[in-house]
Amino acid sequence: MSLDPQCSAIVEAAAAAGGSPLEADDYRLARDAYEAATAAYRHPTGDLHSVEDRIIPGPDGNGLAIRIYTPVSTNNAMAAALFFHGGGWVIGSLESHDHVCRHLAHGAGCIVVAVDYRLAPEHKFPAGLNDCVAATRWVAANAEAIGADPARLAVVGDSAGGNLAASTALILRDESKRIQLCLQALIYPALDFTADTPSKEDNGEGYLLTRQATEHFADLYLPDRAARSDPRASPQLAKYHTDLPRAWIQTAEYDPLRDEGRVYAETLAKAGVPVEYKCYAGMVHGFARMGAKVDQGVAALDHVAGALRSAFGGSADDP
Repeated sequence: MSLDPQCSAIVEAAAAAGGSPLEADDYRLARDAYEAATAAYRHPTGDLHSVEDRIIPGPDGNGLAIRIYTPVSTNNAMAAALFFHGGGWVIGSLESHDHVCRHLAHGAGCIVVAVDYRLAPEHKFPAGLNDCVAATRWVAANAEAIGADPARLAVVGDSAGGNLAASTALILRDESKRIQLCLQALIYPALDFTADTPSKEDNGEGYLLTRQATEHFADLYLPDRAARSDPRASPQLAKYHTDLPRAWIQTAEYDPLRDEGRVYAETLAKAGVPVEYKCYAGMVHGFARMGAKVDQGVAALDHVAGALRSAFGGSADDP
């Protein structure tokens, strides 16, 4: 399929403005541009019972900011999903994905806990990952205090956040005191820093996220090139993928990362992990955050919400 007209309009606007802000040499400019775009991309979402900001203990003695989205519900204890935002491990925040989390909490009828993990280059690998794992452990240990059911937990992330979600699932699987996750939902995830795929070649220019930008972010997050083969950074390279939670993996047709998501889905399936995979035709990387501009962005989030409902024991078709 050709590039979706709504995505094409965004690509053309970025080109007219001088190129994708993700390619800025100064990561601070990229951060500002990414946050500014949120206002244009934010779509209306349903009502929630509450949205609360908290500081919890971080893994290195630091305070770790989280935001807890609680839907309107009659249940005594609701399922909970940890959400890790995208942005190449360098940009993005609680605010950049606030509308995404609101949509998922309302649509899935579950608590969503967004994690403001530390960013590179100030905090390189594995600082951000350590924060995500620590936050997941905290939610499991304090589930009842926030109205959640510790037996129904999931991890969700887009792009870099999808990488962090997959890595968190692997780390938790290998712990002696295991936290059982119901689902890992990976939205156009980055999964292998060593991969050289056809989609990186075919989609490396002209579709917002460029190959140059992915390499720039990788240099900031993982300046030690040897660490790029670490399975904590590249989940695709884990020794084995058995005993992982079921997966819902979404990719975009015009995305340099498309093939990484597809290959990971195939890897999980071969390992016996239940997995559903969907590539969204005509879409570019980041489209799920662009609901106000791209209709398929809202549809993709609805699909994630359905996957969460199904994994938590409900029907994927429930409203």
